[in-house]
Amino acid sequence: MVSFGVEFLAAEPANKLADVVSLSEKAGLEYAWITDHYNNRDSFSLLTYIAAKTDTIKLGTGVTNPYTRTAIQLASAIATVQETSNGRAVFGIGPGDKVTFDSVGIQWDRPLARVKETVEIVKALLAGEKVTYQGEVYNIKSAKLGFKPDPVPVYIGAQGPKMLELAGEYGDGALINASHPLDFKAAIPLLKKKAKGDFSGYDVGAYTSFSMAERKEDALKAAKPVVAFIVAGSPDSVFERHGIAIEDVSAVRDGFKSGFSKAISCVTEQMVDAFSICGTHQECQDRIEELVSAGVTQVIMGSPMGPDRTAAIRMIGEKIIPHWRE
Repeated sequence: MVSFGVEFLAAEPANKLADVVSLSEKAGLEYAWITDHYNNRDSFSLLTYIAAKTDTIKLGTGVTNPYTRTAIQLASAIATVQETSNGRAVFGIGPGDKVTFDSVGIQWDRPLARVKETVEIVKALLAGEKVTYQGEVYNIKSAKLGFKPDPVPVYIGAQGPKMLELAGEYGDGALINASHPLDFKAAIPLLKKKAKGDFSGYDVGAYTSFSMAERKEDALKAAKPVVAFIVAGSPDSVFERHGIAIEDVSAVRDGFKSGFSKAISCVTEQMVDAFSICGTHQECQDRIEELVSAGVTQVIMGSPMGPDRTAAIRMIGEKIIPHWRE
């Protein structure tokens, strides 16, 4: 059975974010993922605060990285969220963004080794073990959390082939930035390639750009700015997969040089279809069914959600989720 989550940027005051996560919980969403960027509010602090304001929704980093905090710091932080939420924490980690790290003077080196070693160390610490670890990145002689932790499901944010393989081997789930079934038909075999044991319990998360409204044109208008950024940052191989002409891609990228509005005006409906779930509730439902058929087990509604975020969350609870619970 598919589960539903929601992603929020850590760009709002804690009380406002807690209110919208609480609304999501009441609507029937099962996961809330909070982004972790150095220039926004601290995601672990927000998750701890939100835990006190909610009851059932699972709370996770979506995603943190192995560069701005050590593995031991990350283990302590997510263990604290697990404790304060009474067992509702989920730990999302990925390699992060090289451009961002370059801007703050952090060397983005050995991302595969860093994610792998961090996940292994975090899992061991959360299992209550005393950790001695010798790897490419970490040399830990003896480390143990000073309080009794509980295990936390680990989700690995992955895009490229090697990170997808690593996610399948070391994660309990994967968070994949994609909204189209074609991307999952390519990704899931890579997740399975080195997976240990029965893959049937593995959670394949579609980290989507989601935009829903009563009228499709309103949903499209809200989706295009987000899609413009996705197009600007995606590799050419993705456009080839979706049959998007490179001249259309260039128009969007060149548009940013003239201003954001120009880039948005160059976004085509084909791009919106490839890089978002967008439209009326029925159109969004149709795309979710395609994703589930492709192997997705968790659909995560990310920015922009629609022209009215609150209305979109309520509509998800009233018209999308019930379809999957009948």
